[in-house]
Amino acid sequence: MPCFFLRKMSKSYKLLPDIAIADVAFEAKASTLNELFDVAAKATFDVMADTSTIKPTITKEISLSSSTLENLLYDFLSEIIFIKDTDSMVFSDVKTTITEQVKKFHLKATLKGAPINPQKQKLGNDVKAVTMHMFEIKKVKEGYTARVVLDI
Repeated sequence: MPCFFLRKMSKSYKLLPDIAIADVAFEAKASTLNELFDVAAKATFDVMADTSTIKPTITKEISLSSSTLENLLYDFLSEIIFIKDTDSMVFSDVKTTITEQVKKFHLKATLKGAPINPQKQKLGNDVKAVTMHMFEIKKVKEGYTARVVLDI
C-alpha cells in the first residue's frame, strides 16, 4: 500500500485510490492557477515525506515555460522530482507565479526544503516520475482542477 502524508491544514487535494493501483493519483483544486500549481506541488511533497518533519534550510528557484498549462504543470512536478533525485532533497513549502506572454505560459517557483535525512524526517514513497495517465487541468466554475498520477 502506498505511503503518503495528508496535510492536516489543507483540503485542497484528495487522493484518488481507484485511478492507479501501483501509483499514487491525486486531484488538486484551487481558485487560481498559482494556487493550483502550489497545491499540486504540495501533494507531491506529501507523497514523498511528512512535510511537518522537514525543517527548511535550502531554497531552490525554478523557472519554466511551456505552450500549454498541462505541459507546464507536468514539467514543474517533474523538476521537483529531478531536484529530489539529483540534490537528495525533500520539500515542505512552495510559492509559484504563473504568467502568460506571447502564447506561452511562464512559471517561477520558490521551493523550500532540506537535504534528505531519514533520522530527522519521516520519508514516504520514492516518487520516480509524473505520468501522462489521465493527466489533466480543467477550468471549472470554482477555479481549476488538476488530476495527476505519480509513478512510485
